[in-house]
Amino acid sequence: MENLRERKKQRTREALLRAALELFTTRGYEQTTVDDIVGAVDVSQRTFFRYFANKEEAALAVVELAVAHFVEAVRDRPPHEAPMEALRQAVVEGWDSLNDTIESVVPVELYLRMYQVVESTPVLLAAHLRRSMEVEETLARVIAEREGLDVDADLRPRLVVAVFSGVMRVTERRWSTGADLGLDAMRALTASYLEQVGPALTGDWRTH
Repeated sequence: MENLRERKKQRTREALLRAALELFTTRGYEQTTVDDIVGAVDVSQRTFFRYFANKEEAALAVVELAVAHFVEAVRDRPPHEAPMEALRQAVVEGWDSLNDTIESVVPVELYLRMYQVVESTPVLLAAHLRRSMEVEETLARVIAEREGLDVDADLRPRLVVAVFSGVMRVTERRWSTGADLGLDAMRALTASYLEQVGPALTGDWRTH
């Protein structure tokens, strides 16, 4: 009976989440109300707030799921990999399992459309960047633990995560404003940008 109840709750949450993302991506985040979302699923506002604190939490829920998946992927990287390599490989090799993780909740295509909404909606972008700072701190501690370092005494974990996060932000902005908004395009762009980190940081840029 308990398992049945939990499955029903999970189905309700996923129905609300999918309805919210469909409305946000077609009507706009600011133009969508909680009443619109619950109306699409035929439940009460009370039910919505049982699963989400507000619209923002619903809008960023799948993005947060993807981020959590990435953090765990970094934790699971082989211990011999250098910090930046572990971060890079967690992204590049984690695409397929990330795809499965997202598809278990909403279609990947809907997730990608929602990412565009986040990038183009100031209040959501601000919330996303605020949460990203918290994720950076988590990643820095994961890297420090992998390397046997004290994250508060050694600057390198936070520095390498800051560089990595900066590259990912550039990738997200470039992808969200490009002509090809598919998953393969995002994957290729991410791999390409991460491969350029070393040369960009240590190379001589001058033209002679």
